[in-house]
Amino acid sequence: MDYFPGNWGQPRSREEHLFDSSDWFGGHTASDAVNRKKIAATSGPTTRTQQPIVTGTSVLGIKFKDGVMLAADNLASYGSLARFRDVERLLKVGDFTVVGASGDISDFQAIKHMLDTVLVREFYTDDGHKLGPNHVHQYLSRVMYARRSNVNPLWNSLVVGGFRDGKKFLGYVDLQGTTYEASTIATGFGGYLAQPILRKAVEGREDTLTEEEAVKLIDDAMRVLYYRDARSINKFQRATITKDGIKITEPYSLETNWSFAESIRGYGA
Repeated sequence: MDYFPGNWGQPRSREEHLFDSSDWFGGHTASDAVNRKKIAATSGPTTRTQQPIVTGTSVLGIKFKDGVMLAADNLASYGSLARFRDVERLLKVGDFTVVGASGDISDFQAIKHMLDTVLVREFYTDDGHKLGPNHVHQYLSRVMYARRSNVNPLWNSLVVGGFRDGKKFLGYVDLQGTTYEASTIATGFGGYLAQPILRKAVEGREDTLTEEEAVKLIDDAMRVLYYRDARSINKFQRATITKDGIKITEPYSLETNWSFAESIRGYGA
């Protein structure tokens, strides 16, 4: 019998061949190692993901006067095919944190399950402690680095934003476990197209930039990405984290103007 409460009501969580990783679920049973050997003997050699398959593009994050704001579109691309158009890539984690992910969608789903397990364990511990954004950031950095060290990375770039005890937090983690904190963060193509726009508007104004200005800045940056990034669509979500809590908008679209394309000529045309 498994006495670990995090696994109660989750019978499929014990199928270790699905998620062969010590960072998945706690409470390993004595028979786990034996079962893994039996499965390995019948299912062939161990394999690793060589490249992401279904992917999401840029995630943006900025600090403003009252908190932190994140944004991501709702597209998951299968190669160059705009396959899934309603994928939510902003995840609420606890009461103070939002995680945004670009990269492989299935790996992001695995990360969701990991974070859900951590939250469940914190809840039943019932010691009055709640996870803050810096805790989530540190946890993800350890997970990503451990998976990278096992040559089995989670193919994601993550933006962690939060607000707790009057302090704003905005951090980054990638598939190699590289981490940093900044007042503006952009993943994917946004690191080239949106980051200059965000830095120019935010750096030095983190404590004076209003929420209305932050919304306009995020919308302008997402509009630029829609114009220039072939793996994005005009359907976004925006998360705002302040002392009042977390608000994640329903998917929405921006007004666009393609008249500038008439003057663009390329490839000898």
